[in-house]
Amino acid sequence: MNLYAPHLMRIDEIIDETPDTRTLRLSFKSSEVAKEFSFLTGQFGEYSVFGAGECTFCIASAPTRKEYIECSFKAVGKVTKAMRELNVGDIMGFRGPYGNNFPIEQMRGKNIVFIGGGIGLAPVRSVIWNVLDRRDEFKDITIIYGARSVNDLVYKRELQEWSQRRDVTLRQAVDPGGETPDWQGEVGFVPNIVSKAAPSANDSYAIVCGPPIMIKFTIPALRELGFAPEQIYTTLENRMKCGIGKCGRCNIGPVYVCKDGPVFSAKDLEKLPQDF
Repeated sequence: MNLYAPHLMRIDEIIDETPDTRTLRLSFKSSEVAKEFSFLTGQFGEYSVFGAGECTFCIASAPTRKEYIECSFKAVGKVTKAMRELNVGDIMGFRGPYGNNFPIEQMRGKNIVFIGGGIGLAPVRSVIWNVLDRRDEFKDITIIYGARSVNDLVYKRELQEWSQRRDVTLRQAVDPGGETPDWQGEVGFVPNIVSKAAPSANDSYAIVCGPPIMIKFTIPALRELGFAPEQIYTTLENRMKCGIGKCGRCNIGPVYVCKDGPVFSAKDLEKLPQDF
């Protein structure tokens, strides 16, 4: 079997999250492939537009919802701009799933703090829905999400849904200057919002994803709150290219993000060269 041969997928739905961020809901063209396909939260795939190439994204939907997969992207390069031109009913390619996953089973019975920044909420969203679809297996759920501006907040429908759930604590924030007159959330950078929210580290895990600068300052904020490095997980998916450890684009020291990650604990990151 050709490792680079993609599965064919049909675009079932297009959701514009922000003016420059779009979510595609995809279903397998082959019913046999659809029946056999499974993935774990945190894994990623290679999405392709024929004639344009392929690019890497996490699977943004939850594995508990088996009828489809979703990816969210910004049109910033050749492939993503080609993806932006596709319509409902069009066929595109998908290779995967690849990589490791967030340790959901290890987190059962614990409090979970989800922290996302900008479009970095996409991989976190997969875990959030995975946990909410198995809500009885987990303790307190806290979601802290920030973006540059109100206009840059993604998954607004789901943020609204989470805000109305009694079994979820949601804190939303935008960067200073990004608020609107009717903004009801907080104003500040995500690491500062985390410190202000001060989630308890007792019997808890934190899952963090966002811009590298956000992750860089959020992990120390969590450490100051008492989270051990083993209690903090993040994903480095933005470093990947081929997805199978062949191109050498994603290595950090001896580690290939696509094969050994993309999910790492803060303890794992302490062992790596600090150039991720």
